[in-house]
Amino acid sequence: MTPPGWHPDPGHSGKGPAQERWWDGVQWTGHVRASPAAARRRGIRIGVGVTVGVVVLAAIGGGVYLLGEDRGGGKPDTAASSPSAAPELPGAPDGGNKDDGQGGEGNGEGQGPEQQVPPTEPGFATDLAGGISMPVPKGWKGTSGAVGAGLTTGEHACPGDTAETCVRGGVFSAPAAAMKLTAGTPEEAAKKDITVNAKESYGGKSYGKITSHEELKSEAVTVAGGKGYVVRWKVVTEKGDDGYVESLVFPSPVSKNMLVVVRSGFDINKDAPKLSVLDEITGGIKAASVGEGGTGGEV
Repeated sequence: MTPPGWHPDPGHSGKGPAQERWWDGVQWTGHVRASPAAARRRGIRIGVGVTVGVVVLAAIGGGVYLLGEDRGGGKPDTAASSPSAAPELPGAPDGGNKDDGQGGEGNGEGQGPEQQVPPTEPGFATDLAGGISMPVPKGWKGTSGAVGAGLTTGEHACPGDTAETCVRGGVFSAPAAAMKLTAGTPEEAAKKDITVNAKESYGGKSYGKITSHEELKSEAVTVAGGKGYVVRWKVVTEKGDDGYVESLVFPSPVSKNMLVVVRSGFDINKDAPKLSVLDEITGGIKAASVGEGGTGGEV
């Protein structure tokens, strides 16, 4: 099967600039963009987060950074690293969401109708491509996106670089294909991803290198009605707090042929959320139920 990605729009009439349409691995979506040759692309680098009204996805060294939109000068991008890094999704639909004031994210603005992310459920962060919604715990920030979703809490100065901002807990999702993670089963994918997750979450300049790790969990789980697999490590860092990292992989409710990866990272600190919160988030993951115009219905 063709993996998710941008492809020439099969419905383009030939009039006007050439455009591409996002294929989610199963069907053509409503997300379109001008072809790279026809438009200047925004400089999106990483993470799952919202800054200046823009959702961005990618991974940098020791965590997730929330980058603002390139406006051609002016104030530098705001950075916020997290103990759990999201995948780099070059050129994936980035939404342009705004906070709906209810824990999740609302419609995109400043885009054509077909580029907007549909309204999401209050109290949930929705990964539209993966077809899932994650519950937003009280006091957390939820971010929805066309590809990927994220939950963060507890901003603080990074121990390895106090000029940057880290968070005490982070949970991020995206389709495995968008992460460039290839595996035949959820178990294989989770066992491959945990090493990358740990390195990107706690192995960069924000926390220094990982000096050791202990496997706490490696087992089959059921998530959103699908049979998945989870691996959890406790990692010891060179700088600052140690942490817990987890890679959870399960079939997408949209397509059993698509694997969804949920990466998590929690600091080990009195101000960090307890691991029971992570278990509650995992237990609350469900098939996304937003439809066109926010009227409901499974994605």
